Amino acid sequence: MAIERREISDEQIQRQEGICREIQQTISASHRPPLAMVDTYGCQQNEADSEKIRGYLEEMGYQFTEDEYQADVIVINTCAVREHAEQRVYGNVGALVHTKKKKPDQIVAVCGCMVQQEHVSAKLKKSYPVVDMVFGPHELWRFPELLQTVMQTKKRVFATDPSQGVIAEGIPQQRDSRTKAWLSIMYGCNNFCTYCIVPYVRGRERSRKPEDIVAEARRLVEEGYKDITLLGQNVNSYGKDLEEEVDFSDLIRRINDIPGDFLIRFMTSHPKDATDKLFETMAECEKCAHHIHLPVQSGSNRVLKAMNRNYTREKYLGQVESARRFMPDLVITTDIIVGFPGETEEEFEETLDLVRKVRYDAMFTFIYSPREGTPAAKMPDPYTREEKQVHFDRLVETANEISAEIHHGYEGKDLRVLVDGQSGRAPYNLTSRTEGGRLVHLQGDPSLIGSFVNVHITSSNTWALFGEVRNETI
Repeated sequence: MAIERREISDEQIQRQEGICREIQQTISASHRPPLAMVDTYGCQQNEADSEKIRGYLEEMGYQFTEDEYQADVIVINTCAVREHAEQRVYGNVGALVHTKKKKPDQIVAVCGCMVQQEHVSAKLKKSYPVVDMVFGPHELWRFPELLQTVMQTKKRVFATDPSQGVIAEGIPQQRDSRTKAWLSIMYGCNNFCTYCIVPYVRGRERSRKPEDIVAEARRLVEEGYKDITLLGQNVNSYGKDLEEEVDFSDLIRRINDIPGDFLIRFMTSHPKDATDKLFETMAECEKCAHHIHLPVQSGSNRVLKAMNRNYTREKYLGQVESARRFMPDLVITTDIIVGFPGETEEEFEETLDLVRKVRYDAMFTFIYSPREGTPAAKMPDPYTREEKQVHFDRLVETANEISAEIHHGYEGKDLRVLVDGQSGRAPYNLTSRTEGGRLVHLQGDPSLIGSFVNVHITSSNTWALFGEVRNETI
């Protein structure tokens, strides 16, 4: 069944900006600038959403703090992917009862993927009276309106109605960095992996129009951003819901044509849709980083089928071989789930074998976490957490060995890196990233932050490289 795109009009966004001005006028009489705190859990898309929330708050006249006892407004942007993150949210929200005792007028909002689940919203309403406002990802665009309602009525607001999602352009953003930027190109997911809650809470896939994406990318480059990451639950599906015939590879080429010295990154790339056209585009576009995050999740065909991943082990290995043929220097990272319901010792060994064959530069590994409302949560699972932990530890050990070996191979080489921040790891005071996303610790003047420099790699460990600056900015 076709999903109808729901686009928020310019007039609707302008109304929200008008509410921002009304709130600013209301709070401007305060004896001090009001303070807001935005606490973010989960993926890069959540980070990008929090930048929009902070953008709205900034337009309202708020300044920002990391101290919940000082904040007049606290927004907790949640993640629903793993149980551990949910439990942390409940614990941190519950602790805010102490801050509200000291600041009775403090407004607490909880938003994001977690609250879009009906049972979570109901739990917050019943058991967490400290929470004044709850809104799902589809309601973020009208955050000012929801906040103003709480301010004026002193009543709780819950905005989590089921939705296939929206497209909203023109929301202000306050970005975390002046060097690196998240750029959402699409929202939602159509894949329905059996372990994943994301399609249920973020809705179906909606692609932003290419002209809007390119215009935002151009503004970012003009503002001095050097590292732009294109975001989507599955960027390889970009454009399938648009009238214009444009796919993700076409979009990369359009952004690559923007004048300037910057890197294009993207995530996440679903293996079922990764094609030679994408790999060729990455190889031919000089601004596109030779790095792909290609989550395999498992090396067993039975488990992949049970996960509804829609590719096989053999197809995946063929894609890796093809990608490396186009880009011999390609950095490949991945996600792997250990202990999916019913995973046997032999099936886990298949995953280990695939890891040794691919030799990932880095891996993000997880023990399966059942999510209420997903098919996998109802699957029989005879294996204990302790048995899964043994497998997890073996996988991490293998991943670390491979990563250390790959990093050792960088020693003695000269690389171009982007200096992106400061480090507390003495004597190294700066952090940087290679084109492939590898962390490099450096010594240098903080004025180098935001610049590309050449470095000589002197040493390494499992998690990072260490180097010396060879020249000034380039």
